[in-house]
This record gives sequence, C-alpha cells and structure tokens, in this order.
Amino acid sequence: MVESSPRTVPTHVTRDHEVIRRWAEQRGARPATMPGSEYDGRLEVLRFDFPGYGGAVLRPVDWEEWFATFDERGLEFRYQDNRADGSRSNFNRLESPPDLR
Repeated sequence: MVESSPRTVPTHVTRDHEVIRRWAEQRGARPATMPGSEYDGRLEVLRFDFPGYGGAVLRPVDWEEWFATFDERGLEFRYQDNRADGSRSNFNRLESPPDLR
C-alpha cells in the first residue's frame, strides 16, 4: 500500500520481511532493541540501528528474533524510500494495523 498527497512523499506499508530487510540493509541499518526492554525473555521494543546516529544505546538482535516479534505482534512497517528532495529517507515506523489498535 502507498499513501501520498501533493505535499508529501509516498509512504509505503508492508509486512513483507524481504522488503523490510532490503530497506534496512540499503541504509546500513541493523535490527536492534532497547536494552532492558525485554519482557519474559521476549523483545518488546523493536528498532533499527543506523550507522552514525547517536542517541539511545541499542542492543543488536538477529533478524530471526526481530521478525518473530514483528509477526507475533502483528505489526506493519511504514516507511519512505526518499525525501521530498530525492535523497534517501530513513523514515520508518512500526504500527499495529488499524483493526488491532
């Protein structure tokens, strides 16, 4: 699915693991979580660790664990390929589908 308006760049939504993985790897991003956010041995907070970005310290996880949590929670991946100026966008958000909110 693609959403856009005349003033914004297209935003895509997918659950396809290969699309998500390819998008992340094209940006050098790796699957990660917030340390200490695990509950009962399971990941709670899913993130991507982008190279060169400061801020929160993230704990790397493997793709299998990241996608297992993604699927278990029924999440959707909302993302943009490019910004309005044509440069590559890192915009992404994980959301519950509207019927699960």
